[in-house]
Amino acid sequence: MLPTPDTSHVPYQRVYEPAEDSFLLLDTLSSPSETSFLTSHFGGGDQPTPTPLVLEVGPGSGVVIAFLTANARTIFGSSHLLTLAVDVNRFACLATKETVLRAVAETRTNTNTTTTNSSEGKSGSESATFLTPLQGDLTTPLRPNQVDILVFNPPYVPTPDLPSPFLLPPSSSPSPTTTTSSSSSFAQDSHLLELSYAGGKDGMETTDRLINSLPSVLSSRGVAYILLCAQNKPDQVKQRIRAWSSPSLEEGGQKWKAETVGFSGKQAGWEKLQIVRIWRDGDGDGNGNGDGRC
Repeated sequence: MLPTPDTSHVPYQRVYEPAEDSFLLLDTLSSPSETSFLTSHFGGGDQPTPTPLVLEVGPGSGVVIAFLTANARTIFGSSHLLTLAVDVNRFACLATKETVLRAVAETRTNTNTTTTNSSEGKSGSESATFLTPLQGDLTTPLRPNQVDILVFNPPYVPTPDLPSPFLLPPSSSPSPTTTTSSSSSFAQDSHLLELSYAGGKDGMETTDRLINSLPSVLSSRGVAYILLCAQNKPDQVKQRIRAWSSPSLEEGGQKWKAETVGFSGKQAGWEKLQIVRIWRDGDGDGNGNGDGRC
């Protein structure tokens, strides 16, 4: 079993704490079926395909992107990947960076210990290269069609209103470890936490924005993993995505696929949480990703 990254440093008064949804993503992405899919889909090993870019949108504590970064060789079949995270919450960006650094350091220590105690040892790094956490709204900081693997644990709870995703400029933000009792700070912290769970109508307002942008965000070989709850009407979401498929696949069109690859708990016969994998077939050779990144 792969270790869960340490998040003891995260200021949970401002950043979403890892919960059942976070751990479902870890379990799903490291499951034999998904590691097999990801390894085969992106070449695996050290084959000369363009370096995959892994993006987590809304990392919060950073537990998921840290898990993927630190265990890249196990999950993707190769450590020759780049990882990145984007969050509207500056405190989440700072927490994510630290979580990734700790997870990679732990993996390196464990690998060195295993190598020392093994007569054969292991060659190569276990971890991918983490670029940076970016403060931004969904995928807006990135150029089109650059993302190969996208992971999104969205604000999926149905709420009467959707909080505005304001960005706190670094110059006006206190230290992420500073706690103050002022009413303005409490209101700010409450708003930041609300952004992490409040999804508006059907819990889908933010998720719909991301889903609708996938054709222009994912590379030709791109795959997205999005978490949904029963109230999000996941069957309707999957049907809508499949309807994007081009009618003439034999003429170079695309076939969009959306399947549930992980679920947690049942309530009145419904899976409470689902991980939906979204990808497309029939587009090019499957190895391109926009600008020839390598």
